[in-house]
Amino acid sequence: MLHFSMMPKRTVFCFALAAFFGLGATALAAGGGELTLTVVDAQTGQPLACRMHLRNEKNRPQRAAKTLFYHDHFVFHGTVKIKLPRGTYRFVIECGPEYLDGNGYFIIDNQAKDDKTVELRRACDMADEGWWSGDLHVHRSPKDIELLMLAEDLHLAGVLAWTNSKNDWTRQMAEQPVRTFDGNRCYTFAGEDRPPGGTLLYFNLPEPLSVAGNEASEAAALDALFAARRVESSWIDISSTTALDLPLWLGAGRVDSIGVCHDQMLRPETTDGARGKPLKPRRPPGVLGEGNRTQELYYHVLNCGLRIPPSAGSGSGEATNPVGYNRVYVWLGQEPFDYARWWQEFRQGRVVATNGPLVRPVANGKPPGEVFEAAAGETVSLDVAVNVTVRETISYFELVKDGRVAASVRYEELAKTGHFPPLEFDESGWCLVRAVTDLEETYRFATSAPWYVEIGDAPRRVSKQSAQFFLDRLAERRQQLEADGKPPAALSEALDRAKAFWKDVLAKSNVP
Repeated sequence: MLHFSMMPKRTVFCFALAAFFGLGATALAAGGGELTLTVVDAQTGQPLACRMHLRNEKNRPQRAAKTLFYHDHFVFHGTVKIKLPRGTYRFVIECGPEYLDGNGYFIIDNQAKDDKTVELRRACDMADEGWWSGDLHVHRSPKDIELLMLAEDLHLAGVLAWTNSKNDWTRQMAEQPVRTFDGNRCYTFAGEDRPPGGTLLYFNLPEPLSVAGNEASEAAALDALFAARRVESSWIDISSTTALDLPLWLGAGRVDSIGVCHDQMLRPETTDGARGKPLKPRRPPGVLGEGNRTQELYYHVLNCGLRIPPSAGSGSGEATNPVGYNRVYVWLGQEPFDYARWWQEFRQGRVVATNGPLVRPVANGKPPGEVFEAAAGETVSLDVAVNVTVRETISYFELVKDGRVAASVRYEELAKTGHFPPLEFDESGWCLVRAVTDLEETYRFATSAPWYVEIGDAPRRVSKQSAQFFLDRLAERRQQLEADGKPPAALSEALDRAKAFWKDVLAKSNVP
């Protein structure tokens, strides 16, 4: 059955620690106290790995000893002892987006010592519904990754073992490139190439590419891309649609996924993809503008007839995000989690990318990636339905058809039925579901991969406008590269091949 639910308000905890003058009190600093905090799953009562954001009265992040601290939060499993000076402290405790967060404050007096338990309640179980989570962009240490994944309730992570600045690949990684723990969680050792024109992520390779530990360049990136393509099991991800070399890399050949929920989308803010500076909510392009631009670029890709699924990655370890903040959910149905099958279904486009709303959509009962076929002259009608669990307010849910909003439905209306109005196709095209929260400070949203409709003798919609868009961007990029000096012969040839690719797409266009 379909259901549509808004998360109840977060659980609020208020602790006032009593002074403790018994045995051992003298061990506490005269100006502070100690809180022993235990976090458990409300349903099972079992200790829960979690992430805690703790701030003092000056809004400064606080640490807890013997925990894994990063940027503005620390991670622990079950129980933590927190020793702090006298004062009032506010906190948020989370275990990924599928749990309600614990939000509140506590007061520490001199010589205070107390024990408290926080219960976190699961709002939904995506894996139980057939959706399994992954983060493709993680810069954290392998020795910490299991705790970090447990604290975010994450099932798959791509841990970057090699980049342009390092090569930490080991013989043990080659012998066991995928590590499984906790029954159905795993991480794999991946690589990152970051030339000036964007970021490429590589998965399921037997060894690092030549760019590992070497200076990044456009020519070297293309050599690495071609080398990865020759490995049948490889997966190549362009980490963001905003990459300057997006048209070059798409024109060079196989790309398996493109990031629409990427490392410029941060938990407290969204940054400018070009400069990395925080965007102001109401100042153009603003948070909303930058987020929408990321998706509009992806729509141009789809409108060129390229069926590439969307991806997501936190960038944690370089970006300030926790692991799993930006994530994909891949639909495996009732089958148990399997690493190889996760990538297979991802390739089929059975995926949702999110950093907030948990959207489980179907069209005519089928997950994203499904292709609906009809003979020439026939009409295809899609009944798009959603299960949604959200924390933040969402005013509208949108059904995007061929790059434009076909239906915008208020939350209250969609909550009544869980269905959009029927969507009609009388020619080939695609559609997807999008939900954007009302937050001003950062872009928090979810998008499904597309469903595709093939009608008659023109099974793929190819837009003249979108093909020309990439031709123009490629020409601009070439001018930039030539302004910096004559490109190497191999890069120049690749630019020529990409230009021919996009001209061919333009020649095949069947809609304006």
